[in-house]
Amino acid sequence: MGRRQAAAESRSGREALARVLLIAFGLAVAVDLGSLLAGAEAGHQIAKPLLMPLLAGHVYARGGRRLLVAALLCGWGGDVLLLASADIAFLLGMGCFAAGHVCYLLLFGRGRTHPGLGIGYGIALVAAVAALWPDLPAELRVPVAGYSVLLTAMAYRSSRLGLPVGLGGALFLLSDMLIATGVADWPQLPRPDFWIMLTYLGAQVLLAQAYREKPVPRPTV
Repeated sequence: MGRRQAAAESRSGREALARVLLIAFGLAVAVDLGSLLAGAEAGHQIAKPLLMPLLAGHVYARGGRRLLVAALLCGWGGDVLLLASADIAFLLGMGCFAAGHVCYLLLFGRGRTHPGLGIGYGIALVAAVAALWPDLPAELRVPVAGYSVLLTAMAYRSSRLGLPVGLGGALFLLSDMLIATGVADWPQLPRPDFWIMLTYLGAQVLLAQAYREKPVPRPTV
């Protein structure tokens, strides 16, 4: 009886911690997005580094796999580095996000996904890189192209874990496309940083649902 009670108390404690971290994450999201809309850079600088650690802590408290926690923490590294304006910080941040995509790919595992979706993602990849290439700084063309391949693969493979996670992969692709168009000096939406963070946070929240999903069964031939 004592062992069962201890296990129940431990589980209850983890669930309470998960709720607290989720509430804190929601507050940090509100501060970050609100700061971007208001043009309050200080609020964004304070809130952004808190986002992924809080989400990763929530996932860990809910029993999420280490690869998922690692992917979110790689996102945290990228978030912090992209707060700086130096070119080397941009490249290092992109490297952190690339490491996160590798974690996601390992988490999603092997197996078939819908071939039509793969064709669509492939066409989008080629079209985006071809369109952006002439307008990207020369030193960023190859790194951005390589990163785009990895990101697209992650987005495609995310569909193995169902619609919410698959939508998260697609939103991550959209968010990074918004960043790339800014680097290429294309026309931007008003408050572009707000839209980048909104799609990025939506992506990470949906991808974090991988802790509760199982891979979609392989289609039969």
